[in-house]
Amino acid sequence: MKRIFILTGAGISAESGVPTFRDAGGLWEGHDVMEVASPEGFRRSPGLVHRFYNQRRADIQLRIPNAAHQAIAELQARYPEQVTLVTQNVDDLHERGGSPSVIHMHGELLRVRCSYCSYRCGWSDALSAETICPACRRSSGMRPDIVWFGEMPFFVEVIEEKLQQADAFVAIGTSGLVYPAAGLVSIAKSLGIRTIELNLQKTEASHLFDEVIPGPASQTVPRWCRSCGIATEETP
Repeated sequence: MKRIFILTGAGISAESGVPTFRDAGGLWEGHDVMEVASPEGFRRSPGLVHRFYNQRRADIQLRIPNAAHQAIAELQARYPEQVTLVTQNVDDLHERGGSPSVIHMHGELLRVRCSYCSYRCGWSDALSAETICPACRRSSGMRPDIVWFGEMPFFVEVIEEKLQQADAFVAIGTSGLVYPAAGLVSIAKSLGIRTIELNLQKTEASHLFDEVIPGPASQTVPRWCRSCGIATEETP
């Protein structure tokens, strides 16, 4: 089997009921997303940012993986050396769906880090400015381990290396408009890698792909995974 590089976005988790930053016109309690998803916003209103992520953190723990997450997990389990999974999502539905290896380029909602000492750890409860870092014992520095606007995505070098080794680039549930992830399909094309898009409907980036498969991820992804040689039960 050839090497496959899979990039997933918000569309794969939408059928699990996961809300996005841009619901309700990109606002949250009347605030622009830049106020709750940027270093500047955190410095101005840490309480607001913590309330936003506390709500998201509690919500994600109520969601369950769907057939698309499970199908990719089975594909990875069968071909662990050939399938690379990179996600723009900060939820843990890939992991709970069974994926043995997930590269979170935008961070993880259920992890936090200290702005002072860079200590990182898993975190499922509420966070506040009063939360004390388990490592340096300072307060007011703990923040979600999320890549905010203006910050560099995680694992960029690893992602580029994995893409260069791939024979196929598959984008699932992503608009293809947010950089740097948006540039991955262009890199793949320049390397002669076959490109496939699976999305609910065509996107502004669809013309960049060799093959476009529209439809709900819970239906299209299991079918596509079966075409890679894995038997996955199809969702009606």
